[in-house]
Amino acid sequence: MTPPDVAVTEVADPLAEAAPTMELLLRELDRRWPREAERLHRISRYALLPAGKLLRPLLLMEAAEAVGGGGPAVVPAALSVEYLHVGSLVHDDVIDGDAMRRGRPSVAARHGTADAIVTGDALMLGTFGVLTDGTDEAGGLPPGRVLDAVRVFAQAGVDLCRGQAMEAELRGDLGCGLDRYVTMTALKTGALFRAACRGGAILGGGSPAQRHALTAYAEHLGSAFQMHDDLLPYTSDSRTTGKSALSDIAAARPTFPVLLCHAMAGAPARARLEAALGGALP
Repeated sequence: MTPPDVAVTEVADPLAEAAPTMELLLRELDRRWPREAERLHRISRYALLPAGKLLRPLLLMEAAEAVGGGGPAVVPAALSVEYLHVGSLVHDDVIDGDAMRRGRPSVAARHGTADAIVTGDALMLGTFGVLTDGTDEAGGLPPGRVLDAVRVFAQAGVDLCRGQAMEAELRGDLGCGLDRYVTMTALKTGALFRAACRGGAILGGGSPAQRHALTAYAEHLGSAFQMHDDLLPYTSDSRTTGKSALSDIAAARPTFPVLLCHAMAGAPARARLEAALGGALP
């Protein structure tokens, strides 16, 4: 039997297609955070630039465009989700004692714990100021949409903190199970994915059904992203990840591969895992 003809289409790299948007965001970050400024401003710039993947800002802009909105008016909102994200990373590195972030010293390692805490606070609080900038531009966003987005971002900040507290509760507890892990990641990691997608849908003028669909998409994306991130210490090195490959293990974090291994292992292997990772490491 002759196999049917199959048209093979190359899948485009979505980040390559987003390059112009990323360049726009980077230019705007550079403009808003000049090098010659006061101390807190300089440390904030250090945290923000060079930027990471800008995944959350891109999601917000794509979500707005998907529902028929988007454009320059949503750029401030896209930056605001990056402020919230980076501020949380600065605090994460303080909590976890991580000395590396994005391939260079973390804010805490470079500038000290006190300045890192203040910088994280300033970035997260600045989220709401820049979010409202979209109403000031010519042809700007309706204030009602911006207010709804503020509510979404505020809830995301609370959820992120709840997830961080839950992670601390689960540290060293390899028997916590994958269900609790998924709940924790939906809060800690998924919060900003939800904020980006739902916020973009709101600012773009999406219908309730469109907002719901994009929020559901973000839920799954956030969990998948965290699972992938948890695998990186086993599949990459610190030059690729920008942080120590032993960070999660040393902190006895309940990561996806470790919990999955614990759930599927026999009793002897479980005992060895618990001895090695159950909070016994210094």
